Amino acid sequence: MQAHGWRRSSRPWLLADDLPRPPAIASPPRPAVGIEVAAGTSLAAAIERAEPGATLILGAGVHAGRVVIDRPLTIWGPREAVVRSPGQGTTIEVTASGVSLLGFSIDGSGNRFEDTDAAMHLKGDDAKVEGLRITGALFGVAASGVHRARIVGNEVIGSGVRDFGLRGDAIRLWEVRGSLVAGNHVVDARDIVVWYSPGNEVSGNFVERGRYGTHFMYSSRNRVLDNTLPAQPRRRLRHVLRQRRSDRQPGGGRRPPRRHGSGAEGGRECDGNGQSDRAMPDRRLRRHLSDPDQPREPLHRGTPSEFCDTGVLFHSSEKRNEFVENAFHGCAVAVRVDGHGDATHVTWRGNYFEDYAGFDLDGDGTGDVPHEPRSLSGQLTSTREAFRFFRGTPALGLLDVVSRVLPVLTPAVVFSDPAPRLRRPLSPEAGHGP
Repeated sequence: MQAHGWRRSSRPWLLADDLPRPPAIASPPRPAVGIEVAAGTSLAAAIERAEPGATLILGAGVHAGRVVIDRPLTIWGPREAVVRSPGQGTTIEVTASGVSLLGFSIDGSGNRFEDTDAAMHLKGDDAKVEGLRITGALFGVAASGVHRARIVGNEVIGSGVRDFGLRGDAIRLWEVRGSLVAGNHVVDARDIVVWYSPGNEVSGNFVERGRYGTHFMYSSRNRVLDNTLPAQPRRRLRHVLRQRRSDRQPGGGRRPPRRHGSGAEGGRECDGNGQSDRAMPDRRLRRHLSDPDQPREPLHRGTPSEFCDTGVLFHSSEKRNEFVENAFHGCAVAVRVDGHGDATHVTWRGNYFEDYAGFDLDGDGTGDVPHEPRSLSGQLTSTREAFRFFRGTPALGLLDVVSRVLPVLTPAVVFSDPAPRLRRPLSPEAGHGP
């Protein structure tokens, strides 16, 4: 008998010896030479004194955490060497490339989700995290915007609180490329998360009592091999593709409107959905695009975005999209890019922007100078979710005024339309004229 693509096993039971086992977490061997750092002494001071390329050997006992590693170092310790958080912020932040963290334990972190408080946060390339034991931290190992990280053979024990939304992720990759997450044992955390991160490998991990186990979004060309995800209360592997359009919920009732014009989240399947000649007024989000690796070149032409909170929302740096003869009217923000990216690789031509401040000396209806919006407040709200609470307030408005007066605070260009239109075209559905 076969149903829904699943075949009944020829062995309907498993013996105890057949059950999967978590990987053995072994400490890497002690380096032959290195600088001894005794427990109770200042680890931060030892890092500051160390020459680039040096090796620090932690003694058994407690070492004060919340340190920043800003030079290539190797830090090794036995499992009994514990770097302990003071209860705030990230316990070990790695900003340099070529850092190796091996063998020791990390206990605790701060508890602020918006700051990604973690036992360890990797922000430098070619990091190696191996054989660590992490307990009591909001996020275990976070990696942001890095290449070739190696997170192998670690034990990460989460908080185990009942509400999965209050747990942090055991391992979190954000805009990470060419990296390896392998042979880790994760217990009572939320997920292993791979977001906006193409071309990585996730293999041989054992994730138990989590939410999805492994959670991919907006990530392509990842290899997922031989992971064990026993008894996840929800799906074992999640790779999301959603388009949120319906106002109805199960049972026939109506949920409160989300005020999105259209939204698509996911991987390669989401791009290339061209939209044209449709007005959608009074929505929070007009268009939501993702996946910079899309090989096609979707064309977005003649679509009015009217009275939106955001006209077009990109995730990370976008490219291979083309916006021609669209109109952005009454939008709080015409174009927004989440994270640290921009839309300068998108082709913009002949669009109408209500906030265009250029001129048309030859009277041909096209601006004589490009439309290149810069907004310090927009840059802050796109990189820090918590700041969106202050949108529309005098505080963020003052930031934009200051950025225009003081060039040292000039934000980056979000996108550039070299030939913006000065007159708003007729909206085919809403009936708005120029």
